[in-house]
Amino acid sequence: MTILGAMLAGTTAVMGTAGAAQAAPAKPKPKAAKQCVTDNKLVPSCGVLWGAAAGGFSPLPRDRELKTWEKLSGRTSTIYHTYHKGDEVFPTPAEIAMTRDPNNPRALLLNWRVEYGSTWANVAAGKLDARIDKFAAHIKSTYPNQKFFLVLNHEPEDDVNPKPGSGMTAKDFAASYRHVIQRLHTKGINNAINVVAYMGNEKWMAQSWWSDLYPGDDVVDWIGLDSYVSAEKGYYHYGKFNDLLDRKATGGKGLGWYQWATTKHPGKPIMIAEWGAYHRVGKVTDKSAQFNSVLPELAKRPAVKAIVYFDTKKDAFGDRDISINSSTTSLTAFRKLAANPLFNVKIA
Repeated sequence: MTILGAMLAGTTAVMGTAGAAQAAPAKPKPKAAKQCVTDNKLVPSCGVLWGAAAGGFSPLPRDRELKTWEKLSGRTSTIYHTYHKGDEVFPTPAEIAMTRDPNNPRALLLNWRVEYGSTWANVAAGKLDARIDKFAAHIKSTYPNQKFFLVLNHEPEDDVNPKPGSGMTAKDFAASYRHVIQRLHTKGINNAINVVAYMGNEKWMAQSWWSDLYPGDDVVDWIGLDSYVSAEKGYYHYGKFNDLLDRKATGGKGLGWYQWATTKHPGKPIMIAEWGAYHRVGKVTDKSAQFNSVLPELAKRPAVKAIVYFDTKKDAFGDRDISINSSTTSLTAFRKLAANPLFNVKIA
């Protein structure tokens, strides 16, 4: 080797060694995203459960309406909300099938008016035990293992008749609720997760009997709220997501609903069992502000563990549009909300 060759070889060796010494360290592997899962009370370990009742007053089957809504919103629901009363046999085969979809399993949120055609007092007195026992037998034979949410007579406030002996006082409701849950337990029903769902309306919260509605922490697993806001400025209950959570009794005294629930019943998970933004039918108003307000408010309210939208083109009175697609801008905002990973929760 010539002297020049030796020098070049030495230079190359030095450069190679220096290059190796200066090589960037290998990048650490990114950590896998934390999987949010539900526990034995269907409370998520992280995140918020996402659900819906779609086609509220449509004649079409609820399961079909929900699947259509899921495609529209861009997210499969984790909670499927349905409604029943009296001696109806449920969960139905169609409802059960929705929870056993191998690709998109959902948890049922079953709403049942046990007292239908009777009174809360009669339920509490055991006069409708045959109805309760029939439901228990159906659960044991068709749906014995999967957890499901059970709401008894949601929004009881406007059904209250405070007159003594009416059978429909607030205390009668609490006693009725307790009796049903306790009887279901004696019948071996252990997969029902119990929810008491309020209206959270300032008129009812101002009533002297309002606190008497609560059945007791021992029979309530989740505290629910059914509440809505208007997108139409100046119309009834105009506001954003915080407004449906923070309503106070008429006069503005006392605790807002969320503060009441977390203060009086700390540790109980909160479910917004029905929520929505509306405008009057024919008075199309952009709902983006309402939908865009959800995530910031949830960040401030860790007790809220589930939100369930109630979607309908017309409400029970035919005058409010609560649909997510009443305008293209509203739908765009809602789809953005639905896409957030906060709602990536797996039913365990």
